[in-house]
Amino acid sequence: MLRLASAAALLFAGAAHAFCGFYVSSAGADLFNDASMVVLMRDGTRTVLSMQNNYRGPTQDFALVIPVPVILKKENVKTLPKEVFTRIDTLASPRLVEDYEPGQCPPPPPMTVPSPSSADMEGGMPRDLGVKVEAKFDVAEYEIVILSAKDALGLDIWLKENKYKVPANAAPLLKPYVDTNWKFFVARVNAKKVTFVDGQAVLSPLRFFYDSEKFELPVRLGLVNSGGTQDLIVHVIAKTRYELANRKNVMMPTNVQLTEAAMPVFGGFYAELLERTFKANEGAAVTEFAWKGALPPPQVMLGGGIYGVTCDPCPPPEPVDDPLAKYLGADAIPGLKTDEDIAKFAREATVTRVHLRYGKDSLTDDLVFKAAAPIAGGIPEMPKTGAAKENRFQGRYIVKRPFNQNQCYRYWGGGGAASNGFVPVQTSLAGTQGTQAASTKMTAPFSSYLKSDVPELGLLAPKKKK
Repeated sequence: MLRLASAAALLFAGAAHAFCGFYVSSAGADLFNDASMVVLMRDGTRTVLSMQNNYRGPTQDFALVIPVPVILKKENVKTLPKEVFTRIDTLASPRLVEDYEPGQCPPPPPMTVPSPSSADMEGGMPRDLGVKVEAKFDVAEYEIVILSAKDALGLDIWLKENKYKVPANAAPLLKPYVDTNWKFFVARVNAKKVTFVDGQAVLSPLRFFYDSEKFELPVRLGLVNSGGTQDLIVHVIAKTRYELANRKNVMMPTNVQLTEAAMPVFGGFYAELLERTFKANEGAAVTEFAWKGALPPPQVMLGGGIYGVTCDPCPPPEPVDDPLAKYLGADAIPGLKTDEDIAKFAREATVTRVHLRYGKDSLTDDLVFKAAAPIAGGIPEMPKTGAAKENRFQGRYIVKRPFNQNQCYRYWGGGGAASNGFVPVQTSLAGTQGTQAASTKMTAPFSSYLKSDVPELGLLAPKKKK
């Protein structure tokens, strides 16, 4: 009975996107991050951090610098297929649902339950700068060193003496991490092993894990490459929902009814709705998704749904679903030895999607996460977002159509693999490169697409003409 399209927050032209560290280059050209997405899997003190970043700049060798709380070893670091991030983006993206007037179609059939080289990095220093190479190894196109430092200025000088053109404002941002004894993950990229498309490096996503009592994400260094306002999307996979401990937290307005005219421009509509949400809640973290069981376990079924959980609605399965939990860190969680262990973890885990937007003046500290109570919203039985027994929250936007008896069977899955109409709209990571796709731009005033009010933002739908 439902047909949906999925869209992540399409970002506005000219916006730069957040990144946990910063890029440095031997070429000396201005660099900035084009897009970034982070996935954090957390269990106990174990954190598995996966990131995808697009890079735009010179084709000479460049590197990224990321603060980490502990010394990483080679076995802690790996690369991932880019499809992993496209998939997690799709699973947690806002949904545009095409619904029919109530009472028109009989209930759908029940869902079937599934069966369970780095010579330059060595850099001999002419004097003691307080920098120590704690570890050194190669992973795919990345030549990695783990550094410790006693002084931020010494680290700044070390990077420069090792042929990195470090931005002039890096030292003050390095200092808080040096003062708290963090280490520095420096991954030099060998340009000879990377494909560049129109000056954009196609990098393998990186994943690494570590143990730490604190659950936080270092983002201040990303301001070094900031072109202005930055966006960051963080997906947290854990036993409960998470939100920011050091930010205001708000839920994305959901269960909003739209006109049919909104369907072809849903990406642009949602981007504007998100923009208005940020403006109404300055400095806040916006939760766009929190759903228990949204992470596919190994050996998912290939028809009639996907995971055997109550996703509403579910996207069609993809080949990447089977190993997705392992890709994102389940194989690094202590105690998860078998596919059965991972499947149980996946069924009980909540995927939370948190969206942040900030600039140089609004970001003064890193992101600290805290467990949050279950919440539900964006589902038919919950018109308003509120407390719940289990996490079932999503950005859901509804276009209602008149009854058409011929559509019932097709929307149950009887019309082929793609019959439920799940069509992801391109995100900045999937090809729009931080700009709004032309086909999704609104062609009418924002409020004209509303059929229901958005009380959280004081937005009123136009009154029906008599």
